[in-house]
Amino acid sequence: MNNKYFASTLLEWYSLHKRDLPWRNTKDPYIIWLSEIILQQTRVAQGLPYFEKFIQNYPKVEDLAAAPADEVMRLWQGLGYYSRARNLHYCAKEVVSIYGGRFPDSYQGLLRLKGVGSYTAAAIASFAFDQAVAVVDGNVFRVLARYFGISTDIASSKGKMEFEAIANQNISKDHPAEYNQAIMEFGSLQCTPKNPDCTHCPLKANCFAFKEGMVEQLPVKINKLKVKTRYFNYLYIRCGLNVIVKQRGAGDIWQGLYDFPLHESKRELISNIEDLDMFSNIESITDKVKFNPQSTFKHILTHQRIFANFVEFTINEKSQEQLREWVKQRGFEMVDMETLENLPKPRLLLRFLNEEK
Repeated sequence: MNNKYFASTLLEWYSLHKRDLPWRNTKDPYIIWLSEIILQQTRVAQGLPYFEKFIQNYPKVEDLAAAPADEVMRLWQGLGYYSRARNLHYCAKEVVSIYGGRFPDSYQGLLRLKGVGSYTAAAIASFAFDQAVAVVDGNVFRVLARYFGISTDIASSKGKMEFEAIANQNISKDHPAEYNQAIMEFGSLQCTPKNPDCTHCPLKANCFAFKEGMVEQLPVKINKLKVKTRYFNYLYIRCGLNVIVKQRGAGDIWQGLYDFPLHESKRELISNIEDLDMFSNIESITDKVKFNPQSTFKHILTHQRIFANFVEFTINEKSQEQLREWVKQRGFEMVDMETLENLPKPRLLLRFLNEEK
């Protein structure tokens, strides 16, 4: 299914329409790797400020490897999919400790790195080392499915293999890096998920989806994802200038980030603070409770839909030692507001704290 017209048309289009992005003006595998990890599941407009922050704070892979984990997570805060940040930090350490600060210069070598899958490995291999390995991301799936008329489910193993094979058949062997950038840019700007501008598309004469009226039907993705609904009742406990936090552990969302003591209810958010398991333990030292059951926050993740509320407890400063003992027994931490500001937190907490200001 090799089509030289397809590749040459994309390259010509790209020369006229490509955006000037900082990671496109370098062959440095560190910068390319960093940009690709940040842009996974993230739009360029959202990811660009994060990329700039990381480059400013960690201009070399050695700088990122040496950084404290909390600092890395704090810089990532708000970008979501936090396993990317953990893998990013781990991979930087790996590159420094095992490879002497130099990224492997082959597709297969790159695949051995933590958090580097086939797409990221192909991107680095082609952009940094000019290897003819095709990238296949959501944009590429869409362009290939529409142009060649491929109806295989892109979420299936069979689909992934089929699209990778077709992508590698059509990559420009002379200009692999530019071709990979071109097809991704084309999917992002021209062959968009909804309402693509087919009238002015340079590929329309030979595009299967355009000719058959199937632009909206391709690519095919059979969604097997089950979304779980959860109900988080947070205890926002303040004592003077201090607040109680906890670091989230492994095995759940937001691993390594900090939030507040949490009571998770099964079917709905609580409407009465007496329903909070932990309330009775601090009731005697509480001066004031602020709670509005109607003030709820909704947070959507890929696999989960979270509804949350916040019950604010103001603790008598004279009872600070008693509160410290309660905090210690439950594995929480008492921190001042400046420390809280610098801790990595889920976006849900950021929204609440911003409303509190």
